[in-house]
Amino acid sequence: MKNFITVGARGAVAAVFASVLAAPVQAATCEFRPNAPDQHLVVRGDTLWDISGQFLEHPWCWPQVWGINRDQIRDPHWIYPGQTVYFDRLNRRLSLSRPDAPSDGIEQTTRLSPQIRTEGLGNDAVQSISAGAIEPFLSRPLIVEEGELNSAPRIAAIGDNHVYLGKDDKLYVRGVLHGATSFQVFRPGSALKDPETGRLLAYEAVYLGTVKLQAEAKPGVDVHTFTVSSSTQEMGVGDRLMPAPPTPLRNYVPHPPQRQVNARVLSIYSGVTYAGQNQVVSVNRGSLDGLDVGAVLQLYHFGQTVADPGGKQGVMGLGKTMIKLPDEQIGNLFIFRVFKHVAYGLIMQVTKPVEVGDVAKSPE
Repeated sequence: MKNFITVGARGAVAAVFASVLAAPVQAATCEFRPNAPDQHLVVRGDTLWDISGQFLEHPWCWPQVWGINRDQIRDPHWIYPGQTVYFDRLNRRLSLSRPDAPSDGIEQTTRLSPQIRTEGLGNDAVQSISAGAIEPFLSRPLIVEEGELNSAPRIAAIGDNHVYLGKDDKLYVRGVLHGATSFQVFRPGSALKDPETGRLLAYEAVYLGTVKLQAEAKPGVDVHTFTVSSSTQEMGVGDRLMPAPPTPLRNYVPHPPQRQVNARVLSIYSGVTYAGQNQVVSVNRGSLDGLDVGAVLQLYHFGQTVADPGGKQGVMGLGKTMIKLPDEQIGNLFIFRVFKHVAYGLIMQVTKPVEVGDVAKSPE
């Protein structure tokens, strides 16, 4: 993908311990803000991150103060506009029940206006983060593991003597479809290499559009017939097809990684040198490294190595004593899509621009 910037090799970073999900609320990493309000009325447009940030020093501590376990974070459709979130200061917890409500064995919750809600649908539930910035990354692979495109069906010929394809044009595809009928079309892009080891992790995939199967290859015919459903760039012979992915999980709860993660910012989307609030970056760690959807990493600039002006000079007065400055924390990264070796994250609460090669590691 031409609008990514990749990074060369840099040094490794020191390991830190990972926070444990469902740890005690009183843990140092999960403190309530001194000026936390007593309650918050949930309104349309609120996000889970925004709400938790009003009460907590670190919004990713949300699951801990609600007592959500690992199974529940997959489907947290239980906070809706019109409800009130209360801060139970005595027990240091958040709840949908008033802390001073009478205890009669029945949980008292805020009364909602009558409405029809299909169980588990959650269409109007509060989202973890704003979907606008990450929408393209949810519906398209963009990151393709090594070898995936090599075995994918490919455009072998184009109808009507066209050189490139547009909407409703006919194309012929060779390869095994495995029963799928709707596909996304990609062109192999740049290789993504681990900045620490130089190992090839995956490829950027240039998204070109979607195609739909019209007729499978019949006996004696080598190709399947497709038509173009949508097009963002021109498609041509040699471009590859991948099945359209399932509807992605959109409502996830921020939480520390399952195990210690030490990652580096691998690339920045949109072709810029620096990234800021609500921009998307990729990191060189994925599901095989303990990352999952909703995991939160802390972002750091590497501490620079500078000359000590008061230090001793080297032989014959040449050179100076060099000192390493500490890494500087600059924000948080919310992981919203995970591949085997690479993951996408949305930059949250950043105080300084994020650069390719910056550190992203488990919360301390």
